[in-house]
Amino acid sequence: MVSTQPYGTAPVDLTPGSFEFSMHMISPGSASLFGLLSAVLYTSFSPVPVDALNNGVGKLPALGYNTWNAYGCNIDEDLVLESAQLMVSLGLQAVGYEYVNIDDCYAEKNRSASGDIVADSVRFAHGMKNLTDQIHKLGFKTGIYSDSGWFTCGGYPGSFQNELRDATTFQDWGFDYLKFDNCAIPFDDIIREGMIGKYTRMSDALAQLSQSSGQPPFLFSLCQWGWEQVWLWGSTLGHSWRVTGDIAPEWDSLALIINFNSFITQATDFYGHNDMDMLQLGNGGLTFDEAKSHFTAWALMKSPLLIGTNLSAITLDILGILTNTEILAINQDPVVGKSISPFRWGINPDWTSNSTSPAQYYSGPSENGTVFMLLNTLNETSDMFFNLTESPWIRAGRQYSVRDLWTHTDNGTAVRNFTAVDVPPHGVVALLLNDAGDEPAGIFPPCAVWFNCAYENGTAAN
Repeated sequence: MVSTQPYGTAPVDLTPGSFEFSMHMISPGSASLFGLLSAVLYTSFSPVPVDALNNGVGKLPALGYNTWNAYGCNIDEDLVLESAQLMVSLGLQAVGYEYVNIDDCYAEKNRSASGDIVADSVRFAHGMKNLTDQIHKLGFKTGIYSDSGWFTCGGYPGSFQNELRDATTFQDWGFDYLKFDNCAIPFDDIIREGMIGKYTRMSDALAQLSQSSGQPPFLFSLCQWGWEQVWLWGSTLGHSWRVTGDIAPEWDSLALIINFNSFITQATDFYGHNDMDMLQLGNGGLTFDEAKSHFTAWALMKSPLLIGTNLSAITLDILGILTNTEILAINQDPVVGKSISPFRWGINPDWTSNSTSPAQYYSGPSENGTVFMLLNTLNETSDMFFNLTESPWIRAGRQYSVRDLWTHTDNGTAVRNFTAVDVPPHGVVALLLNDAGDEPAGIFPPCAVWFNCAYENGTAAN
């Protein structure tokens, strides 16, 4: 397929062996090179099958709230409890959001004399157990944060060499979910482990704690920024794993993450999910259509969906996006755990890694039909056309009813192809197609892929 290149960005050749490079170290901030390297590694080598950590929790992507994107370190017990109460009153709990998670900066800067993490005595004056009890009474589960290194990213005590101690503290405090970050890594001559070993330490501690205490295991979220091909092994240790550096409330950040994740969608299934980072809806920097695209891509790619905005100031537009039950139903599908994946890149040649213009055409199976996502990566309104059988989940010779998951309308029947008209810049279309019987007789050519089929006597159909 030949297509033009947007915005002067040249496509990247991902053909195995197409280029050579040497590398001493790549910073996670080097987004384009980092994304390129990972895409090359993924397309060059088949993933090794691994058994997911099926320990009774985390089958579906986590839905909830996290304090970081809205507040950073400026948190206290009143704000966390208010956020939980707003999750109820705004209807977010009613549509499935179930976690209220505290991120970094909740602790004192030093451990206690006995070696335990201590909650900040001013900002969490009534103690973490009191707070989690109140949140649990509202019907939520609760999450906490720590780090695999000496310190957290905010400079508070990390859990290295204290994994079981800290896991026990978090359980005693009443938490159900642990986000585990990747800062302040010990020197090699101390840890003598790679990334897998570093995260195995806490994974093993959580398993040991659950077994010894008889309490349900924590949902374990690996926040290690996509280093060392975590999508190949993350599901053996935790229930989700970050695939890139931190998200920002701007289109370029969303495009980079979608592009990167589009090459590793096969890693997501029940009990293990690529984590595209916490949601930035409501934090400025995004148009309404970009916010819809953000939420749609994260949801249909089966990423965890953790709201990260000031709920006391949320607009009805953003709340409407977050509570789209038809989109949420795909994310929380109890029958199909797989992500949607690209079937055509659109602007770029297929299998092109382009951090400013990711693939545009995606599909995947679901409990209730075949899901399609059309992502307009252009800065202008565009019509988006595809042949139905470009998706591997569509049967040739059949017609399909079309459900629009954003307008919540049934839009007739598609035969052979579909065109979405006037998709806004950086906008999205989400569709659910269902088999509606044989396509009408007499359509020419007699097959969708006309250049590769023939009559019974061998004569080409074209």
